[in-house]
Amino acid sequence: MYFKDLEQRDPPESAGRFAQGIRAARTTGAAVPGIWHLFAANPDAAKHLCDWVQTLMRGPSPLSPGQRELIAAFTSYRNHCLF
Repeated sequence: MYFKDLEQRDPPESAGRFAQGIRAARTTGAAVPGIWHLFAANPDAAKHLCDWVQTLMRGPSPLSPGQRELIAAFTSYRNHCLF
């Protein structure tokens, strides 16, 4: 399946919070972060990725969680993508 196909289809209810987020954003006309479509397509894999990201962002580090969030936001901005 191609990413454009994922963006255009309605996610199944089994996609949980990602499906809800996509529907809510579409209803209000807000932009839908592309990764939500990937997560909705495979919620089981998304859980592992979300857990990994939380470990990176909140686990032990010389940088505070706020500093890590700022780095992630700046990187997203430079890549012209939603954070």
